[in-house]
Amino acid sequence: MAEISAQLVKELRERSGAGMMECKKALVENHGDIEIAMEWLRKSGLAKADKKAGRVAAEGRIVAAQAAGNAVLVEVNSETDFVAKDASFVKFSDTVADVALKSGAKDVDALKAAAYPGAGSVEEAAKALVATIGENIQVRRMARVSNDGVISSYVHGNRIGVLVALKGGSEDLAKGIAMHVAAMNPAYVRAEDVPADFLAKEKEIALSQMSDKEKAKPAEILEKIIGGKVNKIVSEVTLLGQPYVMDTNTSVGDVLKKEGADVISVVRLAVGEGIEKVQDDFAAEVMKQAGLA
Repeated sequence: MAEISAQLVKELRERSGAGMMECKKALVENHGDIEIAMEWLRKSGLAKADKKAGRVAAEGRIVAAQAAGNAVLVEVNSETDFVAKDASFVKFSDTVADVALKSGAKDVDALKAAAYPGAGSVEEAAKALVATIGENIQVRRMARVSNDGVISSYVHGNRIGVLVALKGGSEDLAKGIAMHVAAMNPAYVRAEDVPADFLAKEKEIALSQMSDKEKAKPAEILEKIIGGKVNKIVSEVTLLGQPYVMDTNTSVGDVLKKEGADVISVVRLAVGEGIEKVQDDFAAEVMKQAGLA
């Protein structure tokens, strides 16, 4: 039997919202496979939500730059939050975003090779900053959106950035939707974007959560009940289906329809997504060096 570590139980608790003992049992029952354990908890009705465990965030900034018909987001990482607020780091990241916009770079490799004012390339400028600051600095990601219509960029606290391009609509609408995406982080734009295997899995889970009395209903009624549950999940994970943060009495899709607009593209970047940062236990390290551990 696979060893069930405390870290694995903790991760499942964060993802599911279920209690510690339920999570441990789920992992034991499913031989330490966290994905199957998550599904087991949901089928048992113990999971509150399928929340992905929050990735440990590296530090840095998300920076936007925009001009007629084009907008970019750039993520520049540092090792500490202290450096992320340093004036030279802020100036560097702002300049990199400006270079990304004006150079026409399509990806981060092209951006790193692009000319940086007074310092050769962006990559060379980053290395020079590393020598000055003493921390690793990485220009990690960039995204570009081009559109003949409306484009809006929104950056929240320099940690989350969103680009939204619309067909029709107004700049105010695009900005509102960008703020919505920053806050709610929908996985998909519209219902038709949701993968078939996701829908199949949700149907299976909805069926497993039903009582024997409900399962005994005629097939067509059972299908309607399950369909209703799945549609609710789809609304929760799609931009157009979610209640609009500016007016929760209506959905994003209805707001767009009212203004005769449609979403062309959406990009969202958050600082440190997917980067695993080692959490140092300073007290333990001191004790180890002192020969007390």
